[in-house]
Amino acid sequence: MNSRMGRTAALAPLWLMMAAMPCTALAQATDAATLEARLAGLEAEMQQMRIQLQAYQQRDAAIAGTTGTARPARLPAPAAAAPTTVTLPGAMAGTRFSFGGFIKLDAMTTHASDGMIADGSAGRLFYFPGATPVAADGNGRSASFSDVHAQFSRFWLGADTVTDGGDTLKAYVEADMYGGGSNAFAGNEVITNTYALTLRQAYVSWNHWLAGQTWSNFQDVAALPDTVDFTGPSEGTVFSRQAQLRYTRGAWSFSLENPQTTVATYQGNGARLNSADDTVPDVTARWTRKGTWGHFTAAGMVRQLRQLGETDTGIAASVSGRFNMGDRDDLRYMVSGGQGIGRYLGFALGADSVLDETGGLHAQDGYGGFVAWRHAFTPKLRGNLVYSGAWLDNDARWTGEGVTERAESWRANLIYSPFPKLDIGAELSHAERRLENGRSGDLDRLHTHVKYSF
Repeated sequence: MNSRMGRTAALAPLWLMMAAMPCTALAQATDAATLEARLAGLEAEMQQMRIQLQAYQQRDAAIAGTTGTARPARLPAPAAAAPTTVTLPGAMAGTRFSFGGFIKLDAMTTHASDGMIADGSAGRLFYFPGATPVAADGNGRSASFSDVHAQFSRFWLGADTVTDGGDTLKAYVEADMYGGGSNAFAGNEVITNTYALTLRQAYVSWNHWLAGQTWSNFQDVAALPDTVDFTGPSEGTVFSRQAQLRYTRGAWSFSLENPQTTVATYQGNGARLNSADDTVPDVTARWTRKGTWGHFTAAGMVRQLRQLGETDTGIAASVSGRFNMGDRDDLRYMVSGGQGIGRYLGFALGADSVLDETGGLHAQDGYGGFVAWRHAFTPKLRGNLVYSGAWLDNDARWTGEGVTERAESWRANLIYSPFPKLDIGAELSHAERRLENGRSGDLDRLHTHVKYSF
């Protein structure tokens, strides 16, 4: 017994070594797996940093414009998130897909001097100048109402390709939920608040050419103020998205765009119709100058107005831009006007044309503009003061005196961004609409929003 115990004791170190070998191997395998996981994480972080660096370089190059000089340090509004990019095996070689968008909650309380705005209509969701109530008898009763919605939440998808030959291809599609419902209980606030997907933009571009639906070449989107409301100074803004064929070379761009004539009926006092027999596209031209000081744009448009074989010509112009004033301030502006500008200005505040007593068609004149001052108090807090107005030169002999003669609005806001992609804003606005007969109505609104970009 003692001899066996002695042999066992002598072999104990060997048994311990053999028992430890699996543990050592397991530990080594665990260390290797941990190391591989850490390396994979570092590689993913480096890839994301490369994507963000590329986005910043593209942004700086666009801001530098024709001067070739980087923009000085400023305190701008927090930018939207850098696009997330992916690749798909079935796509053309070299194609990169990107996507993004934002979630936006709007909540507003409105007081109108001359009555209600129809529930669910455009004027209840954002500032729509033509919806400001004006009592027909001049004795309107005031009304107050509140609205909360998320219909302007947005999503977009892009695809970019550079071929071996150096050609640049781009596809882009964008949608929001401002489009009504898709079932019996949708499009209202009774049960589900369900709203349909709405096409905003869908186009493809190849080098200097663009084909599809996007912002009109007659419009300067970059000049729009930083407002809580969807558009803000609506009556003074050229605003249109439509199908077009566009060519861009350097500072110049030209387009052929979808024609659509709006017609005020004879003595209709605001009643209008959309022509169904337009044949000639609207033609636009734009010149843009950019620099560290901001940008300036001049645009022109020529169009044929047509209704049941009757025609007239529309000619309009617009100048707009943004001027940077120091590190914390900028000034944004737009002035537009001409014959037949109707549906392009102020969300179609006035008609393009009017019918006379014999059925003849006549282009109508309209003018509008806005100016907005933006100030960054801190990197997280900014504010805006905005004035906007539009004036329509109606011929009351044909339109009647119940049409809009002018509309104006003033607004002030504060927007706080506790995080780079999150905006919390509040905006006070006052608007007035006046008819040709001298009667007018006004609207006051407190509008708040929470917006998260991704």
